[in-house]
Amino acid sequence: MKRRKSAVAAALLVLVAVSSLIATSVVSAKPDATPFKVAWIYVGPHNDGGWSQANDVGRQYVQKMLGTKVETTYKENIAVGEQFDQTVASLVAQGYKMIFATSYGYLTSAFAAKYPHVLFEQATGTEVGPNLSEYFGAAEDTVFLSGMAAGAASKTGKIGYVVAYPIPEVLRHTDAFTLGAQLTHPGATVRIVWTNSWYNPSAEKKAAESLVAAGVDVLGQNVDSPATGEYAESQGIPWVGYDSDSSQFAPKSWLTASVYNWGPYYLMRVKEAMAGTWKPGFWYGSIKDGFTQLAPFGPLVSAKTKTLIAKYEKMIESGSFYEFQGPIVDQAGKIVVPAGKRLTVKQLYSVNWLAKGVIGSPTG
Repeated sequence: MKRRKSAVAAALLVLVAVSSLIATSVVSAKPDATPFKVAWIYVGPHNDGGWSQANDVGRQYVQKMLGTKVETTYKENIAVGEQFDQTVASLVAQGYKMIFATSYGYLTSAFAAKYPHVLFEQATGTEVGPNLSEYFGAAEDTVFLSGMAAGAASKTGKIGYVVAYPIPEVLRHTDAFTLGAQLTHPGATVRIVWTNSWYNPSAEKKAAESLVAAGVDVLGQNVDSPATGEYAESQGIPWVGYDSDSSQFAPKSWLTASVYNWGPYYLMRVKEAMAGTWKPGFWYGSIKDGFTQLAPFGPLVSAKTKTLIAKYEKMIESGSFYEFQGPIVDQAGKIVVPAGKRLTVKQLYSVNWLAKGVIGSPTG
């Protein structure tokens, strides 16, 4: 009888121990965390060598830094309008909670309101809504610096610039490029050709051909593919790129480029979204915070030019110099920025003029 009681007691102890172990295991077990789903939408291919590629590098940075906490994707070659609307609807249906629309014209606050539980961010716009933010940065500063490289490389003072659409963003970049070129080559002119597309290698090459036929001896661009640079390389003339370091496409002609470092901004905003602290707003990055930068210089940029560009870069960063401080006159000789005045960001977003020395129409 004693042995039986002892056996029962022992069994009870084992049962209690097993139950305790099971309970402990259940409490300590962590359910698989569902990754936060974020999407990027591009106007061109993700590997365009320019704008979309720079944005995709930013997406990859987010994925690398947050690992399995996030699931990212991208949709490329998406046009404004119906194609964009259908793309967003598909992403929302797949559970994406945050969408970066990386080009002007994609989003309005009214459209974003259709998906109140999704956070939208749009590059280069200004309209803000309850679930819509806008972001960009002072690329005009580094475009100005790249223009300095173009002016210094030009023997004739005749420079060509391949441009996308006649909108304030492209107009102010064209002006900044021209002002930079005129700093290192007084009296320089910048002839422009509109492609009416952000990414169209064929149209960009044709524009470059027409500019060279018109007598320019340096090429620059405010479009997304490296087609301009590839043509410059074939003609043996210097080239200033845009968006990304595209030196591999024209290693002999390459001067430099205004480039973007999107990753830190994307990471910051995704983290805020995941933490529930995201708020709509307008963000404008700068040289100071590392958002806009100059790509490495090519072999045609002299030591003297590098030193001068570095000097102006530091002055822009400190605020002691600004390319859009007056007096600045437009093509017709009209003062568009009075002496001592500086354009504000709001004014930059409404630029509708081209500076003296630009050859071409501001309306396309």
